[in-house]
Amino acid sequence: SVQGRQALSNKDSGNRVVDAIYRPEVSAGILSPQDIAALVTPLHAVVVTKEMPVTAETIDALPDSVKLIVEAGTGFNNIDLDAASSKNIKVCNVPAYSTDAVASLVMTFVLSLSCSMQTTQRRWQSGDTDSWKGLGTLPHFELAGKTIGLVGGRGAIGSRVADLARAFGMHVLISSRSSAPCGKEGVEVVNLDDLLARSDFVSVHCPSNAETRGLIGAPQFARMKTTAYLINTARGNILDESALADALKNKSIAGAGLDVMVVEPLPASSPLFQCDNVLLTPHIGWKRAETRQRLLAGVAENIDAFFKGSPKNVVN
Repeated sequence: SVQGRQALSNKDSGNRVVDAIYRPEVSAGILSPQDIAALVTPLHAVVVTKEMPVTAETIDALPDSVKLIVEAGTGFNNIDLDAASSKNIKVCNVPAYSTDAVASLVMTFVLSLSCSMQTTQRRWQSGDTDSWKGLGTLPHFELAGKTIGLVGGRGAIGSRVADLARAFGMHVLISSRSSAPCGKEGVEVVNLDDLLARSDFVSVHCPSNAETRGLIGAPQFARMKTTAYLINTARGNILDESALADALKNKSIAGAGLDVMVVEPLPASSPLFQCDNVLLTPHIGWKRAETRQRLLAGVAENIDAFFKGSPKNVVN
């Protein structure tokens, strides 16, 4: 973007330079914290990351010139905030840039799963034309009157999903730390156990932190309807993937749609690849063309605000 190029070539009064450095080894996890820190020189005031682990060890090795870490995204659980604060480094993110895109992907999963789209296509491609005569026991139903449960659904994305689901005539349940009514017609606030038991679709929308990691595992899948679907577009480690694979194989839930995994890309050995009732996408929720442009603009705005002495979207 124009804003991104301008911000990434900006200099403040102390001649601290912001450079754009792309090293695929970083994303691949090949470089050590010291190797990553070595990419940053004493001329750099700002480091921009995208879902890369920025550990205390990495932060400690950064030159003292670094005063800002910008996470090019909404989630920032990949950055050690305490370590950054102890070194007087501000950390900021780009909130709400992907709200519509991720919410649209959630509903794409809902729509696809409700009509067994992937399964019917796969059968047809294998030469099975029976679906032309009838779908048999394959799930194929309307959304009106069905219930979607949003785990942590008070945020921007969850609220947008609620609006979209209501447009399809669905009832919406949300669970969050607050039990206060959300004020939206057709949206009910319940506890997690109630949400799991009543929902036809369970969609995860909470951040990854100490309280939510492993939040949805075998006991939670056991509470869901056998006809229900699990959707995760938040963070992979909120789910117990092994327990999910077991639930899918044993048909204790009907299926799942996952855009995020614990390890990305999902290892070829993952049992999820052996499940025929799961939709897997490679973390594409935020990657629509308009969303990426909005993200770059947000990064540029964060950098510009920092150089002007009024940092924004600070999370530590």
